[in-house]
Amino acid sequence: MSAIAGIVHKEGQQALWEDSWRLYASLGHIPADTTGVWKGDEAFLSCHAQWITLESVNEKLPLYDEESQLTITSDAILDNREQLADQLQISRAELAGLADSELILRAYRRWGEDVASYLLGDFVFAIWDERRRMLFAARDITGMRAFYYRHDGSRFAFCTLMKPLLELGGVQKALDENWLSEFLAIPDMHDSADIHSTVYRGVNQLPSAHTLTFRNGKIELRQYHRWDDVEPLRLKSDDEYVEAFREVFSQAVGSRLRTHRQVAAALSGGLDSGAVAGFASGTLRSQGKQLQAYSYVPVPDFTDYTSKTLLADERPFIRSTINHVGNISENYLDFEGRSPLSEVDTWLNMMEMPYKYFENSFWIRGFYEKASEQDAGILLTGARGNFTISWGPALDYYASLLKSGRYFRWLREMQQYSERTGMAFSRIARITGRKAFPDWFKGNNKGTAQPAGAQLIHPDLARRTGVLERLKSILVLQGGARADALQVRADKFNNLAIANKNGAVATKCSLRYRAWERDPTSDPRVIRFCLSVPIEQYVRQGTDRSLIRRATSPELPDKVRLNQRVRGVQPADWLHRILPDWQTFTSELHTLCSDSQVAGILNTDRIKSALANFPSPRPELASHPDLRLMMHSLIVYRFIQKF
Repeated sequence: MSAIAGIVHKEGQQALWEDSWRLYASLGHIPADTTGVWKGDEAFLSCHAQWITLESVNEKLPLYDEESQLTITSDAILDNREQLADQLQISRAELAGLADSELILRAYRRWGEDVASYLLGDFVFAIWDERRRMLFAARDITGMRAFYYRHDGSRFAFCTLMKPLLELGGVQKALDENWLSEFLAIPDMHDSADIHSTVYRGVNQLPSAHTLTFRNGKIELRQYHRWDDVEPLRLKSDDEYVEAFREVFSQAVGSRLRTHRQVAAALSGGLDSGAVAGFASGTLRSQGKQLQAYSYVPVPDFTDYTSKTLLADERPFIRSTINHVGNISENYLDFEGRSPLSEVDTWLNMMEMPYKYFENSFWIRGFYEKASEQDAGILLTGARGNFTISWGPALDYYASLLKSGRYFRWLREMQQYSERTGMAFSRIARITGRKAFPDWFKGNNKGTAQPAGAQLIHPDLARRTGVLERLKSILVLQGGARADALQVRADKFNNLAIANKNGAVATKCSLRYRAWERDPTSDPRVIRFCLSVPIEQYVRQGTDRSLIRRATSPELPDKVRLNQRVRGVQPADWLHRILPDWQTFTSELHTLCSDSQVAGILNTDRIKSALANFPSPRPELASHPDLRLMMHSLIVYRFIQKF
């Protein structure tokens, strides 16, 4: 794991030298096990390396190969080392001492600019090809590592972080108004629909599944992978699907345990993180290691207001998993004294941009802190499991049965689902009817509410940038009767804006705390397998998420594996945590509304209206859209103040 930077400069040695050391020095705050630089006539590469894998210990980065005149700097962990070794005719004995960066360099010598399509793992890297006077860079399929760059005439610079690129000679720091308008208008969690831009004008990002070449003063981008046309998997029996799932998921989990340090995992009471922990625990036991499990729990004085189908405190289910799996050390973390409000400045400094996931900010960072304290090099998560291993949209499937005229199966499945979940049969029938024939229910809709995100942007900024028209297809209410689960899942994987957000969080948290987030549910092999499996394997006999429930019987207790009646909600206590500072919070928002810095950017009239609605808020109103709007406003306000 590394913070990497580099520059290609055509304006002479002095300009190259000055900008090179600006880049290198600006990464000095990154905790590193070692640092390195390489400088040629036109190019400079650097690395602030953190040793995660055994092979990375004492790895030389940047690495120069005299024979090929290639130099690489990388931020990478590869997951298909053995496969690459076979393709490159590298013996297992030699592979054992080969760092991932050298393996990438050898792969580049073999496949050239097609190299990224042969690599699996979390990676970004840059290679200076001296003979071709060309810089080549690539980012992995799921975008778990960030790569930013700027191009100023004859100068091209890149870095793991954005701010070092703003400190180069001659750079005028400015906000990208189009990016900011999209951030404010999009109701979803991702930042911008433009997958290339950032909040800073002139600083771009390399999207996931893309390569970049810079030669003769020009940039060329190429997308090397998409999740289109995945071939359906047709197996003979249910047991064969279970066996195939276990094989591919075990491989994904096992490849993410490669570290000479400790291994930790985010563990809730659900299926995704439980499956990851269950599969990881046995492998770690054979290595003489114990899995450290980090579980968020509410603060002691919180009174659970959630419905009977939701769990604010998942400890009963978490303990059931730990007791069943074994070889897991439990760490229940309530982060008392922290709140989304207390985290804002730390997250803005770390992320270099505004963010939307404030409810989870304190425990996400807290998990990384705990991993750092326990010398965990790997922090396992199951963040994308809802769309891979534990996918199973029962109501959408039932709607498809109704629409296709399979009435007997539709009725039988709904009856079984009602029995398993406790959900009223009449309600299930009503929802599936709306999903199957939404046009029939148009008369019952009272119009479309304006998305919460669109309410945050000032109308003048929206008109000036044309953002609402530009994002017309995005600015719709999420979910509801018209939601198509198959299309939603496809969009999740092909929407590279989501990967940009996820990669930025994973990269910047990991660099700060020397712990690499690794998500087996996001492994390309797992994604491909899950996309290939027919929906009937995911929903059957009244059971949603059926495949993972059947496939994890050795790893998960029935209490967790077969649970369809309650689900965890995180964190239900975020507003409860803010209430002691409510006066400070609202006072800052009142100041915001009269500050010329955000006039014409934030919709201050809407913010004032939200403030008037909550003179004395209660914890159970945590999901109210006005409260989310208020927190998002404050985060953007503080960012602009720091800017």
